[in-house]
This record gives sequence, structure tokens and C-alpha cells, in this order.
Amino acid sequence: MGLRLKTISKDGIPEAISKVELHRYLNEPEEAESICRDILVADPENQLALRLLGLALTDQFEGGHSDRYGEAEKIFQGLTNPYELHYYMGLLLERRAKAQVKSGVTAHLLVGSLHEAMRCFEKAEKIRPPHNDDAMLRWNRCVRLLEKLERAPIEERQTAAFEDHDTAPITGRLGGRAAK
Repeated sequence: MGLRLKTISKDGIPEAISKVELHRYLNEPEEAESICRDILVADPENQLALRLLGLALTDQFEGGHSDRYGEAEKIFQGLTNPYELHYYMGLLLERRAKAQVKSGVTAHLLVGSLHEAMRCFEKAEKIRPPHNDDAMLRWNRCVRLLEKLERAPIEERQTAAFEDHDTAPITGRLGGRAAK
């Protein structure tokens, strides 16, 4: 069809950032993602646009194979601030685990991801900016989620959500015991 994208001006980036935030607030992550990509064409190193793009991708997580986890991970790994790198990597892991819980993935399969998220939050906490307790708030949320998963009925902990190539319930592989 011959249609081409138009490049926004660098002067328009602050207004575009505010639109990204609005679309995320309105739960319109695809619109936010599109605007972030426009910003990054105009300013490829824009750290705020990178963070917001990664968040817009995680806003779209549904807990399945179509989630663009690897893409979001690569974006967050491009953050230059060490605190933000650890914090957003932890957030990525936490959001993936929460999406997987909602999609029916067995609770015990998510424990490792949540513990890894907590390790990231712990690293971020050690180098956090003054008066910024975000990493501790996210740590606490992971602890509460882990406690909730532990309280899940034993049947939920023993039955795995099947993947396309999966033909046996997880209990068959674990000898009938739930892994914790």
C-alpha cells in the first residue's frame, strides 16, 4: 500500500510522553506502545520512553506464549540507570507471574519467578534513590502473592495448565506430590 510512518519532532516528545501515561492509565496499552515506538524513533535513547514501552508490553501480558516477555526484557536491559534496571526487571518477572496466575498456570510453577523478582527488588532497594521505597513495596507484593499461592487448595497446586506439547499432568512427573 506504500504507507509510511511519520516521525515526530523531538520537541513533541514531552507531550507524547504525557499521552503514553494517559493511555496506560486508561488501560490502552497498545496505544501507549505505539506512541513509545514513535518517541524512540525520534530519540532512540530516551530512557523514559524505554521504561514506558516495557511497561506497556507488560500491561498486555495474558500469561501465555503470545506475551512478549523477551522483548520487554530486552527493553528493560537497555536501561542505563542500575536502580531502574533491577527494579524494572523485577517488575517484569512479577507481572509475568501475575498474568500466569490469572491464566491458570499452577501456583507452584510461579514461585521461582516471584523469588527472582524479589532478588531484583532487593538489588534495587540497596541502590534506590532517597525517599524511594518502590522496590520494597514491590517486594512486599511478591511476599503477599507467594502467601496467597501457598494457601491455594492442594488441587490447584497439583494441576498444571497444559501447554500444547504437554500430555501429562504435573502430578505424574512429581510422584503425586505438589512442589513448593
